Amino acid sequence: METYNQNQEYVIRELTAQRPLPTFIEMYRVSSDTVRGAIFDGIEMTTRFVKRSFDIAFSSVVMLLGLPVFVMVMLITKLTSKGPVFYKQERIGRNGIPFYIYKFRSMIVQSEVNGPQTTSDDDPRITPWGNIMRKTHLDELPQFWNVLKGDMSIVGPRPERAHFIRQITEKAPAYLKLLAIKPGITSIGQVDYGYAESVDEMVERAALDLTYLKEVNFFTDMEIIFKTVGTMIGGKGK
Repeated sequence: METYNQNQEYVIRELTAQRPLPTFIEMYRVSSDTVRGAIFDGIEMTTRFVKRSFDIAFSSVVMLLGLPVFVMVMLITKLTSKGPVFYKQERIGRNGIPFYIYKFRSMIVQSEVNGPQTTSDDDPRITPWGNIMRKTHLDELPQFWNVLKGDMSIVGPRPERAHFIRQITEKAPAYLKLLAIKPGITSIGQVDYGYAESVDEMVERAALDLTYLKEVNFFTDMEIIFKTVGTMIGGKGK
């Protein structure tokens, strides 16, 4: 309980660091308590059990059978640009608890020396190989480890950084509802919208992810997964 309270205080402090948001603490409590009760606890226990079981089984299979792909991506990433193979970044998960998300590095080292930034298709910080990984979502593969750890789910809203959540909630307070469930590797917003290049686009993508809360079930997850695979094969990732 002490750890949870510390995490809650951390998120509130981080999100209100730049300027006060008088209603944010109240909104956060609604998200972590009322919304959590209405959304997460409203999901049938059977659905929650199936979803977590599927997450563990699917991630294990991908990491074992996909090991040659992991090794290939690691080698190409290392040989095509200077810097580490993996990249970790703090994101906000379920109940506002921070966690580190893992990816294959798709940008140059020290790409955010000036602070958190969004990316665009022609972003000079993205390496040539990184551009290919982003279009095929290969850079997201290490997140299956996040799923096994329990930080994420296969399907769920895209996790954002506290820096951007503060800005998103100023425009769309309903975004906080997404903190009621685990974030995912893929989502409706990720498939139908893709990467966001601005906070306004993050808000638009979040609107799509909010629709997922109404249909959290195995069949919806499978539909999103199949669409994601199609995006990866076609290299249509944005």
